[in-house]
Amino acid sequence: MAIPTPVNGMITDAVTQSNVTVLGQAPAMAMGALNQVLAHSTGLMMENATANSQNANTLSQAVVTASVAKLYGNAPAV
Repeated sequence: MAIPTPVNGMITDAVTQSNVTVLGQAPAMAMGALNQVLAHSTGLMMENATANSQNANTLSQAVVTASVAKLYGNAPAV
């Protein structure tokens, strides 16, 4: 047991064991949080890549449409 104190020794032992448990689990909790952040960041990166690709395709279609309209001679006034 712990050094004699005015508090019951079993209580101090229980608190000490709880603290040791928390400190022992800290690295695993940190790695879990890191993995969640990494997964979220990767998901956002993929969403941004998809959105950028869609925007590039939309722009490309607009350029092709304007170019073909210009070739046919009925280009809109820009």
